[in-house]
Amino acid sequence: QVQLVESGGGLVQAGGSLRLSCAASGGTLSHSSTMAWFRQAPGKEREFVAAVRGSARNTDYADSVKGRFTISRDNAWDTTHLQMNSLEPEDTAIYYCAADQLMVPVHTKSAYDYWGQGTQVTVSS
Repeated sequence: QVQLVESGGGLVQAGGSLRLSCAASGGTLSHSSTMAWFRQAPGKEREFVAAVRGSARNTDYADSVKGRFTISRDNAWDTTHLQMNSLEPEDTAIYYCAADQLMVPVHTKSAYDYWGQGTQVTVSS
């Protein structure tokens, strides 16, 4: 059973940067797998942020983060990072890592078999 653990959250001022990481353990993610980030702000639904999938490392982003966030995946295939630049107060949320062994519809939460516990990101104005 794959377990995901996020790290790197914290408090940052608007315009600043943070780098989140998500490490998989307890099992191996295949080269056709998908790793993604979602976020959930207070009182709102969990929403898609970014994903990287397949051996070609294809990436997808929510419109709200395009040009500011970059998702990547280590060569070991078990870790993904989310580099977040030009952060805005609207980016404040708990950020969750998700993964699945297949190339899934990245925006669909129910498509992912594995979820982390989340890491808090707070952006002050």
